[in-house]
Amino acid sequence: MLNVSIVLYKHPVSEISPLVECLLLSKVVSQVFLIDNSPVENPEFKTLHVPYQFTGKNSGYGAGHNIAIRQTIAQNLPYHLVINPDIALDPAILSKIDDFMNNNPEIGLLMPKILYPTGEIQYLCKLIPTPFDLIVRRFLPKSLTRKRTEQFELRASGYNKIMNVPYLSGCFMFLRTKALKETGLFDEQFFMYPEDIDLSRRIHRLYKTVFYPEVSIVHHHAKSSYVSTRMLIIHIYNLIKYFNKWGWIVDKERRKVNKKIKNQYLVH
Repeated sequence: MLNVSIVLYKHPVSEISPLVECLLLSKVVSQVFLIDNSPVENPEFKTLHVPYQFTGKNSGYGAGHNIAIRQTIAQNLPYHLVINPDIALDPAILSKIDDFMNNNPEIGLLMPKILYPTGEIQYLCKLIPTPFDLIVRRFLPKSLTRKRTEQFELRASGYNKIMNVPYLSGCFMFLRTKALKETGLFDEQFFMYPEDIDLSRRIHRLYKTVFYPEVSIVHHHAKSSYVSTRMLIIHIYNLIKYFNKWGWIVDKERRKVNKKIKNQYLVH
């Protein structure tokens, strides 16, 4: 069994209710927690008959999910699913993931194949990033960074096999609570963006962090930092915090892990 958490910020109920209803159709889902970081409480969410918590402040993506994760740990459930509000899925895939995780206790984190609404793959299996990958590349023409981006996103792997990847997207994180107890929850110093990198690589130290293409979901990815100056500033500010924590130029773990992953999945 597992709990699921969705962090909200000014989301209308009509946008969230289809996902909640879908999740509750799964036989492995115990509870769906709605954590609302909006400036004003929305009583309409209580009509969905799932745990709804209005935090009264926007403390960030990771901090919001941590509220629900702590409850999952207290309930002694084996898994917790962190999921974005803009995800669509067949509830049957959760049972398949649950079975796979039960049969592979060395996996601490799993992400399925993630598609755009058009059916195209979102390349969300990544190496541990350098400052170039997350900051410098953002301001350069794509023609100059295409090869580097393709390597960073492990595109040559084909995205058609199970892979143990050090950086998986925060839009859908199927987490083993035992791993979270050992590695810690989301680092709440990160308001938004690098919290999934940080958690993925911490789990990757002790467990496998797996891309599982046997099932897929749809992600209506907005890339808000590409269209909003304010979000871009927030993005960069939090990335600075990330590299201050892990290292800008010198990050021995990054070098070692990335070398191993490239040899395993990009060398044929």
